Amino acid sequence: MWDLGVWLLVGAAVVVVAVAAVRLSTRTGLPSLLIYLLIGVALGGEGFGVQFESMALTRVLGYLALALILAEGGLTTDWDEIRASVAPAALLSTVGVALSVLVVGAAAHLILRIDAPVALLLGAILASTDAAAVFSVLRSLPLPHRLTGILEAESGFNDAPVVLVVVALSEQASGGAGQWSVGTVALLIGSIVMELVGGVVIGAVVGWCGAQVMSRIVAGHAGLFPLGVLAWVMVAYGAASVAHTSGFIAVYVAGLLLGNMALPHRLAVRGFAQATGWLAQIGLFVMLGLLVTPSHLVHQLVPAVVLGLVLLLVARPTSVFVSCWGSGLTWRDQVFLSWAGLRGAVPIVLATVPFISGVRGVNWLFDLVFVLVVVFTVVQGPTLPWVARWLRVTVTERTTALEVDAVPLEEVGADLLQVRIGEHSHLHGTEVFELRLPVGAQVALIVRDQQALVPTPTTVLRHRDQLLIVAAPGTRRQAEWQLHAIDARGRLAGWLPQQGRCPDHQQLSGRDLHRGTSPG
Repeated sequence: MWDLGVWLLVGAAVVVVAVAAVRLSTRTGLPSLLIYLLIGVALGGEGFGVQFESMALTRVLGYLALALILAEGGLTTDWDEIRASVAPAALLSTVGVALSVLVVGAAAHLILRIDAPVALLLGAILASTDAAAVFSVLRSLPLPHRLTGILEAESGFNDAPVVLVVVALSEQASGGAGQWSVGTVALLIGSIVMELVGGVVIGAVVGWCGAQVMSRIVAGHAGLFPLGVLAWVMVAYGAASVAHTSGFIAVYVAGLLLGNMALPHRLAVRGFAQATGWLAQIGLFVMLGLLVTPSHLVHQLVPAVVLGLVLLLVARPTSVFVSCWGSGLTWRDQVFLSWAGLRGAVPIVLATVPFISGVRGVNWLFDLVFVLVVVFTVVQGPTLPWVARWLRVTVTERTTALEVDAVPLEEVGADLLQVRIGEHSHLHGTEVFELRLPVGAQVALIVRDQQALVPTPTTVLRHRDQLLIVAAPGTRRQAEWQLHAIDARGRLAGWLPQQGRCPDHQQLSGRDLHRGTSPG
């Protein structure tokens, strides 16, 4: 029990410091992952003396943390924002990964004189962009939805093929797969494609089933609902792994599907997923920091910088320009995408695979990957806003205008909509009667400046108001559509013929329900 108290004290203190470090990360532009890594290094054997050396445990816990991070990414990603980005992101996650592996592997073999099998393995380990780094850095930048959509979708997609390639190359480098031929390479590619397709199918099926079950059985339990949604996403990972398909792509697809369906408690689900993702990031990066011996890192600084420059200036741009050919992206967009290929925990976790697979003579590999990730996180993270402004790829305004959450009132068969009016919403200045809500939907309460008032038909809505709307059965979707239409186009929305009405079959997307539409 004394040991339990000590570890709870240390663990809670680490989380408190990690949470406080987010403020430092925001001010400096450094991804928070770097701070968490340094916390782990400080706690390690050459710091406070915490001993942790298990590569196998690191891989298991690392995969679990990556699954949770991808689940958070899927649940909080708006499909409307990445819909147009899926094709280039998919190419970046497959063709782009293959090009990156070949370019970095060739550089490692020709410049650093590393054996060809290990050089290709190193190229594969470094090929994946990191979902945690991308989600934490890019969502704070005022970028067009097309760019953020590509980067977010790519980071959600590319873990799956990279993990499969790293495992296959590790077996080959250890001698367990024998000599490769054209036939075996073709067989390997076919196997990877089948595992990815199987993971997508399983993720979609589990996500759809989870949405049906949660909306019918657990809809009225606000505390359990987010936990149930996350559990369904993890069911997708487990089912895909048991079926020998890609668990990482399954968990992302299931999360993406569940996060964009018209489920109740959406804000609570997103908040819980984000909290879980942050906790997974903190634990993962602190654990990776514990695994490092700082005195061994100095020897890998030069090769890490050399390979990092090849990755940043040659491999990544080649992958982007080839994968985005014909996508309509400008050269400025493609240069930014090249610079924004952030690396993080994924390469470090994958660097443990060769040790577990029995590859000989790679004791230096983990340290090299760790140094490369740290150095180029320092280089890329803080400079992303400057690069975006220099390339003129930023947008002048990207705000969240309207947030709507739905809580089912099961006993009376109604829904309670909680609406927050954003700073740039066209709902500002609109009188309650001008909302033209369907019969059966009524604004019951307005909270303004921490004071509650019961509205009349002529009550004027203001920025930052919170509205509670009771919607009778069958009126919720029409009410939400009307609110979003006025939010985007003003009080006359819906009157003009070309704007139309909410069709009965319309399914509201995640962006409709959470982000609203910014003016313009």
